[in-house]
Amino acid sequence: MKNEKDYLYNMNSYLELISFFILSLILAFTVQKIFITFKKFDDFNHRTSHNVLATKTGGISFFISLIIFTLLYYYKGTEIFDFSLMIPLSIMFIVGVYDDFYEADFKLKFLLQIIVSKIIIDQGYVIDSFQGIFGIYELPWIIAQLFTSFVFLIIVNSLNFIDGIDGLAITEVIKVIVIIELISIGNTSIYYLGQLVIVGLLPLYYYNYRKNKKIFLGDAGSLLLGTLISIYIFNIFSSDYVIKNSFNLNKAFFSILLLIYPLTDLLRVFIIRISQKKSPFIADNNHIHHKLLNNKFNHFFSTLIIQIISLILVIIYLFI
Repeated sequence: MKNEKDYLYNMNSYLELISFFILSLILAFTVQKIFITFKKFDDFNHRTSHNVLATKTGGISFFISLIIFTLLYYYKGTEIFDFSLMIPLSIMFIVGVYDDFYEADFKLKFLLQIIVSKIIIDQGYVIDSFQGIFGIYELPWIIAQLFTSFVFLIIVNSLNFIDGIDGLAITEVIKVIVIIELISIGNTSIYYLGQLVIVGLLPLYYYNYRKNKKIFLGDAGSLLLGTLISIYIFNIFSSDYVIKNSFNLNKAFFSILLLIYPLTDLLRVFIIRISQKKSPFIADNNHIHHKLLNNKFNHFFSTLIIQIISLILVIIYLFI
């Protein structure tokens, strides 16, 4: 009887994920169609790595899909994940939409990101220990909150920075979620949200890589996903996240390694811009992925090279 219930539960989960995939696919097409109708295209400039018609609608269609599913489960009375997480995710999505169309001042974005980080901290997602790095273990509560906010700013903006070529940011998000879930004992508290994110992003691969009428995440998508990944990283430090006994690792170092490419790229471009007496927040095409494109690698192979190297480093740390 138990096996039958488990089977039915798994079947329902698979059907729900398939439904979410179809919904995300339909909305990606529909939202782009609306934007094209009103001639809201992604403009070409010296920084863009494409020269075809494209829209920044990936984040919008993905968020609408997520909201629809969340509301359906809310009215059914089934909390498949902590629905309060939709508050910080929604705020960052709105900030991203505004930035996509009106280019928000970076000071305003930083202020709103700090506010969102405080909301996430109050929801229980906080880095309260260095896990022995630099000989530091438990952090005082005030220091833990300040450090968590700082890390949130780093993660959100580093993911936003790497969203410059097809598939890179999407692959980074999926990679991080899959690895975190694979090495944990049981499912994390945000396991089902992670599943929805992965399934909801898959249609965007097609729209990212097709020859014309591309769909990009836009800041709406990259800031939303950066917030989600921050929550995943902070959850690693909670007592609820238990790593399988076969992996003897430091959670803090592991978290850094998971995001090695966006963090390295962020640090690198900041150093270059400051050394050139430029604002570190003014966008350019000095990112590592841009350098790969300049060396005749296409978008797919540039993303593949970066993610393979990142994955190898994680595997070495986990198994050697």
